[in-house]
Amino acid sequence: MTTTILRLCGQHTELQLRHRPTAELLYWGRKLAHFDQAAADTLVRAVPNSRLDVDVPLGLNPEAGRGVFSAPGVEGHRQGMDWSPVFEPVSVSHQGQQARLIYEDAIAGLRLEMEIGLDPDSEVLALRHTLTNLKAGDYELARLALTLQLPERVSELQAFHGRWCKEFQSHRVPLVHGGYLQENRRGRTSHEYFPGFMLGTPGFGEQQGEVWGFHLAWSGNHRLRADVKSDGRRFVQAEALYAPGEIRLAEGESCSTPWLYASYSDAGLTTMSRRFHRFVRAHILNWPVAKLRPVHLNTWEGIYFDHSPAYIMEMASRAAEMGVERFIIDDGWFRGRDHDRAALGDWYLDERKYSEGLEPVIAHVKALGMEFGIWFEPEMVNPDSDLYRAHPDWLLALPGYHQPAGRFQYVLDLQNPEVFGYLLARFDELLGRYHIDYVKWDMNRELVQPGHEGRPAQHGQTLAVYRLLDELARRHPRVEFESCASGGGRIDYEILKRAHRFWPSDNNDALDRQQIQRGMSYFFPPEVMGTHIGTHHSHSTRRELSIAFRGLTALFGHMGVELDPVKESEAERQGFARYIALHKQLRPLLHGGEVVRLDSPDPAQLIHGVVSPDRSEAVFYVGQLTLPRYALSGALRLPGLAADKRYRVELLERPACFDYGVMKKLPLWVDGGCVAGGDWLAEAGLAMPVLDPQSAMVIKLTAL
Repeated sequence: MTTTILRLCGQHTELQLRHRPTAELLYWGRKLAHFDQAAADTLVRAVPNSRLDVDVPLGLNPEAGRGVFSAPGVEGHRQGMDWSPVFEPVSVSHQGQQARLIYEDAIAGLRLEMEIGLDPDSEVLALRHTLTNLKAGDYELARLALTLQLPERVSELQAFHGRWCKEFQSHRVPLVHGGYLQENRRGRTSHEYFPGFMLGTPGFGEQQGEVWGFHLAWSGNHRLRADVKSDGRRFVQAEALYAPGEIRLAEGESCSTPWLYASYSDAGLTTMSRRFHRFVRAHILNWPVAKLRPVHLNTWEGIYFDHSPAYIMEMASRAAEMGVERFIIDDGWFRGRDHDRAALGDWYLDERKYSEGLEPVIAHVKALGMEFGIWFEPEMVNPDSDLYRAHPDWLLALPGYHQPAGRFQYVLDLQNPEVFGYLLARFDELLGRYHIDYVKWDMNRELVQPGHEGRPAQHGQTLAVYRLLDELARRHPRVEFESCASGGGRIDYEILKRAHRFWPSDNNDALDRQQIQRGMSYFFPPEVMGTHIGTHHSHSTRRELSIAFRGLTALFGHMGVELDPVKESEAERQGFARYIALHKQLRPLLHGGEVVRLDSPDPAQLIHGVVSPDRSEAVFYVGQLTLPRYALSGALRLPGLAADKRYRVELLERPACFDYGVMKKLPLWVDGGCVAGGDWLAEAGLAMPVLDPQSAMVIKLTAL
């Protein structure tokens, strides 16, 4: 135990830990030019009056037994005993940018293992704790939380709120006294409170300010908080939420927290996002096959439950003509599924609709050069189903209670071996029998009284979902999965280890999608964000928007379309084909480049882009949501380019409003393009045209 300070470094950031008497975060910020073990003495704190007579470190695991008067990291008991543990260091291993610290309380009979690492490439920090019961008698664990301290200059927090069809809405709160707490108890990641937020120095923005971003990788109930203690110290705490009595550790048994991922930036939110995106691409995503992300057509908004194989094959033919590369049959293909009130759980092909089986449809899709995908919702069952009538005891529920249905369905208890075995067998058979390339995995209900054999089981249900996905992936390694939960209800890094795409929202309205997609972009790169062009008349809001605005909005993600191409007009089909082709043209850049978001002086304007890693090309989107604030739209500065390169600037698409009198004269570069240096474009920029509400334009930059 000779090491006093542990130092974990990336190229631009570093973290320093002191591990005696407890693991304490001393420094997390810009990488320092010099490292001196003795320099930590400068951070030995004063001890104020009217408090304990010794300094009390906050630590990665705050301990009430040491005198930390804020939320402790461990809460639990052994039949009323061992409820205030104080952990002492046992061992520390430090290799490269990874450290493992073990602490024990011999009286309470508990071991706490801390795993912490800084990925040197992305500079994302990963932290996880594991608690082990070392002595006889069950230990009832109530809480196991991860804690990171932040400097006193942190005073603002940006978090996310939402609901179905309005996910990833951001808001700001000051952090000067007290704290901010968000909880999710719906049994999935939730539409309301994504398990992540950002904290920073006053007025932090996309390109300025110090920012610390946090994401708890967990698909179930969770709590995130940020607190300011009365002595001025700030900390963030993240944890999975356990129901009373849910986690009971017998001697030798352990419980681990989810992973907490965090990123520091001294240049605003965009740099923070780039680091998260780089980490996701390198360490979270696991593509079955390395290839370009195929453009989707999903049948849901086109036909809903009205399945006719001949008609679906006609849809596939029209889809291929438009440039679609993956054709997905949504809900309605299985036995008795004519509406959303019956048949969930009866995972057998409906032979009334598909009298010749599914093979002719799949063969037709494949012959057109497209991949084939299908919709599943394995975790749910309708009361009106053969499965429920045969096995009403298979519900995730408490005996003797009648819980409310949600969307006419209940949740199956995946911790019941019979249930798990049935679902695994059914979907293994389907994926083995049919040439299915892609599964849209949906989850449309919250968990109410989630009980297994009378005990609380929401945490175990989440782990069982992971096990089911893992086993299906092991048996069918070339199948890709999409995570959907009534849209954006299950989006996080842990489910992304098992999925390859998210459906951010059931709301396909391009105007609403502006903020939904922007919010999601803080933590997720474009290639995992499903962005579909919807029909002219939005199915979720009834709003009507131009094909140009819909197409350009869907450009900056993993593109797809939601429509019935047989019924659409020729003009609409041509519009869909135009933006599919544009997406394919830009796809290598969009799915491999670095995302840039811009703060705009006009709140009615949304601006973002993607720059290639070598700075040879870039593309930027300018969306005008409502009427501009001013008569002129000012100059657009384009950060992220190489200062020493010259770029050709061109407008990829001319908005229709340019041709009917919004402006008497356009900026000079709009029609003829221009050439300018990267430093000029970043600092001076381009004079902007005036855009109509609900319109957009895309600018392409190519290095000469």
